[in-house]
Amino acid sequence: MTVEFLPRPELWSLDPRALHLNHGSYGAVPRRTQHVAGGLRSEMESNPMAWFRGLPERLAASRRRLAEYLGADPDGFALVPNASAGVTVALSAVPIAPGERIVLTDHAYGAVRYAAERAGTLRGAEVVTVPVPLEADDDELLAAVADALDDRTAVVVIDQISSATARVFPVDRVARLCRDADVPVIVDGAHAPGLIDQPIVDGADFWTGNFHKWPCAPRGTAGLFVAERWRDRTKPLITSWAEYDELPARFDQQGTGDYVPWLAAPTSLEVLEALDWPRRRSWLTTMLTEASTIVAKALGTSLPDVTTPAPTMRLVELPASVAVTSESERAALAAQASERIGAELAITAFGGRLFVRLSAHAYNSFRDYELLAERLPTLLREG
Repeated sequence: MTVEFLPRPELWSLDPRALHLNHGSYGAVPRRTQHVAGGLRSEMESNPMAWFRGLPERLAASRRRLAEYLGADPDGFALVPNASAGVTVALSAVPIAPGERIVLTDHAYGAVRYAAERAGTLRGAEVVTVPVPLEADDDELLAAVADALDDRTAVVVIDQISSATARVFPVDRVARLCRDADVPVIVDGAHAPGLIDQPIVDGADFWTGNFHKWPCAPRGTAGLFVAERWRDRTKPLITSWAEYDELPARFDQQGTGDYVPWLAAPTSLEVLEALDWPRRRSWLTTMLTEASTIVAKALGTSLPDVTTPAPTMRLVELPASVAVTSESERAALAAQASERIGAELAITAFGGRLFVRLSAHAYNSFRDYELLAERLPTLLREG
């Protein structure tokens, strides 16, 4: 294939002996950001009192820069540790009465499902899971969600890009549907920053997304956008000294935490800008589409017909002979791939089918996936 963008592995400190094909789970922090974070930690430890005195202004400046990157109203944008925390905060803010329903789809991330179940248990509400077939188009997905809405629906939680199935959901249409039904909607945009330009969804009551994935920020950095009508009642999960500050300041400091990732995160945005990320992302999408086809051919399987696949993630179905059913068995298979063929992979499941979810970022080359195509069939045969 034509090489328009060369990989840039030197920007990261990743082990060059491994095939890093699962950026979508934990990301990778650039060397430059690591250096900035290390300097901030040294500064903190040299005088903790001075560090925490000066922290509020620095946190506010970093938060505003991250909001700008997303195109978010800074007055409604708070920092949280991860998207799962963002969803949990949003569920805590929405009024849910006993007997009402929390609606999500069967593509929902596991921890988000657990958050919905906890909220349901605490408030006596029912969690309703809407089945959406993997190959369903946007109209079919919208119809399935619409059928689940009734006068008992308290809130809808919807993926922007699903984790297990790597699909972009029509969240703008879901938000309009819910607004017309007067039902609050929480958008889980965990994978959206860096993959979708200006991902904040117009009409969503809450949106949350991770910076540690595609923008390559230090882990523990995520954003939560709150629509104006919910800002007074949206509170951090931890009660601390900023309890009576307005949003978003009340989220900035929750006790003696480690805020270095939030301060260092804008450096990763500078790295992406230097990489010409929008054009590189487009090229990576084309590259990964071809690369995943090669992996599927080597496995004797195919690429599922996913409507609007995520730009830099692709599903490749694993052979039916791979006898893996539970989450622990999927984790064990991923560990075997790491140990025996040097490949870091995400193994996902949906609808009784097993997949390897491939990712691509600026350190990946087409050769990475060719090597996977050579090695993975042997691993699966040997078991």
